[in-house]
Amino acid sequence: MTRIQVPFPSPTTLKKFPHIHEDPSTLSHDIDPFTITTSTGFLPYATAPTTLPEAFQPLADLLDRLPVVKADGKPGLLATYELGPACKDFPDLTDEVDKLVTADGSPDLFNITAVFRDYTFLASSYLLEPCFENWSKNPDNGYGLGRDVLPKAIARPMYHAAQILDLPPFMSYAASYALFNYHVADPAKGLAEYTNLRLTRAFERGLDPKSSEAGFILTHVDMVKETGGLINGVLKVVDTLEQHGDRQEINDGFREILTTMEKIEESMETMWGNSKPAEYLSFRVFIFGITSQSMFPNGVIYEGCEDDKPLNFRGESGANDSIIPLLDHLCQIPMPSTPLTKILHEFRAYRPLPHRTFLTYIREKAEEVSVRDYAVQDSETAVLFLRTLDHVRSFRWRHWLFAREYIIRRTPHPTATGGSPIVTWLPNQLSAVMDLMVSIYDTYLAPKEGSAVVSNGAGRKQDLIASHRKQVEPMMEQVRDQRDKLAKEVERWCKERGV
Repeated sequence: MTRIQVPFPSPTTLKKFPHIHEDPSTLSHDIDPFTITTSTGFLPYATAPTTLPEAFQPLADLLDRLPVVKADGKPGLLATYELGPACKDFPDLTDEVDKLVTADGSPDLFNITAVFRDYTFLASSYLLEPCFENWSKNPDNGYGLGRDVLPKAIARPMYHAAQILDLPPFMSYAASYALFNYHVADPAKGLAEYTNLRLTRAFERGLDPKSSEAGFILTHVDMVKETGGLINGVLKVVDTLEQHGDRQEINDGFREILTTMEKIEESMETMWGNSKPAEYLSFRVFIFGITSQSMFPNGVIYEGCEDDKPLNFRGESGANDSIIPLLDHLCQIPMPSTPLTKILHEFRAYRPLPHRTFLTYIREKAEEVSVRDYAVQDSETAVLFLRTLDHVRSFRWRHWLFAREYIIRRTPHPTATGGSPIVTWLPNQLSAVMDLMVSIYDTYLAPKEGSAVVSNGAGRKQDLIASHRKQVEPMMEQVRDQRDKLAKEVERWCKERGV
């Protein structure tokens, strides 16, 4: 059979994302640093700056003094709980944000994002410093209360930068804490080796690349560096399907996704060694948000912003990464209609605008071309589809293990940093993908009761389905066992915590 060749990416995709296949090094700083390419994936198209423009030197100087352990190994302001007083005479540099422009006068979104990143580190440190002191002196007494007023010299420039970037004015996973917060020790090696990665900003001991804080953040960077292949594979599936192209080409797209996810999960597994579970809670204090947190029962007033009304924002969370949401959308995984799923939707606002735009595009396109319905019409594609779902399952299962070992076993605090319930939120999404896997296998691949073996074309088709079924039977056995195990685990943890 002649394969149908179709343009890739499709004209629709190119119109929506004109830079998708461009060389990242040619992109101008007047476009969002998280503009997606098939080379850089969900990472910024260039490594974030490690120094700020000259006008923001007071901010840079304060951040250099801020960590519990500074770059020179000496105690910083957070070690002695002196950041609050140090902010007393801090200058308001809001007007300087608008002066960050490129040669043609356009906003320099690259440097504005760096400024935003640094203000979020200062804001979170300022608000949560009392909580860190309470926890450090007596962990059994919890976090106590944070500061509920953010001085205008911190609030106004951060708020203004956030408006320009179309982000909530609070620390976020991509544009602040993780993906715009690394550089490389040796530019010639680039991202090829994890040991070449360094943090730019840190709260605790993260400026030491071997610390658990550095390991926690840089493992995420190491994972996301692989996402160019994920972007390419997903586009190959939806673009080819949109243009009624060859099934083999679509299957190749799924294979690229599978190959990429193997690399991502291999990197994810290194978290255990890069960031020790017993050391996580000490820097976790600083990445909590305001929403649904006991430390901020009345929200936080941002002086000089929104008429000084108390504001609430969700905290930094790895759940704001775009890898799994991309596959959720491609595979059209149905989520239960629960308050927990509502939190999942709220997290979308904390991703960079290019990530949000791309994820929305894939969600709508997958629905339009019915990726899931197409996949199950052929047993080979159905197996590839199931294996893709299995990566979503295994990624989320590992995330659940992280939450259990790093957090649930070590603290009674009921909410994650993003404000979601620590015990039930991840299982909400994990159960959804396992339920879909069981449904697809049982409906399209499992042996049908009473089916007869015949020696014609239908018989050959049954043989092919049986061959494909054998490829996923061990996987499906694990899924069923894991689904039961998860339900029992969650029930036990909820009972112990009185949830």
